[in-house]
Amino acid sequence: MTLADAITALRAGAEPGRAEGMAAYHKQKREVLGIPNPYLNDLAKEWRQSLTVPERVALAQQLWQTDIFEARIIAAKTLTQARIKQDEPVWRLIASWVPEFDSWAIADHACDAGQRRLVAEPARIDEVEVWTRSDHMWTRRAALVITLPWTKQNHPTEHDLAIRDRVLGWAASYADDRDWFIQKAIAWWLRDLSKHDPDRSRAFLAEHGFRLKAFARKEAGKYL
Repeated sequence: MTLADAITALRAGAEPGRAEGMAAYHKQKREVLGIPNPYLNDLAKEWRQSLTVPERVALAQQLWQTDIFEARIIAAKTLTQARIKQDEPVWRLIASWVPEFDSWAIADHACDAGQRRLVAEPARIDEVEVWTRSDHMWTRRAALVITLPWTKQNHPTEHDLAIRDRVLGWAASYADDRDWFIQKAIAWWLRDLSKHDPDRSRAFLAEHGFRLKAFARKEAGKYL
């Protein structure tokens, strides 16, 4: 499949009058086509089934480079898959996108794809830790979003618990950051963790909760 074919397929899903509202909601300056998410999901599923992994990596890279809003989202969706053999090229491409994040929707879809690759090879957490020291807010945020699978395990191994504690350390280092998106990401991590490991969430809030903004503190403790 060529990039032109992919863009044609994307544009076919655009709904008249939808682009303006989406651009305003997502605060986008880049081109927005106005495509509903179910259409993107179906198209991405079709491409995952019909293209090889190298073909998907190549297509995703080209789609990302168009800088069209939905093209960047479907680039991530095309690579969102639990099991991929020899997945290093997929991980490398997703990681290369992180410094370009500037929108929560694009970042979250890319991190969703990245979560699968991180779970498949947890040693990649060392690379993610480097993101926590970035001057780029979206890169720092991505370190929390991409590690969300470690909030959800009901039967974590000792290694999983070590990763939980490691990420909670990152969250603690972020606690004084006043950026709304960082505070929201901390709250998101703690809220999801509280459903499976309430003791760790309580301990974090007891030690660092006073450093969080009020809305983040409330969100983090929603299920406690």
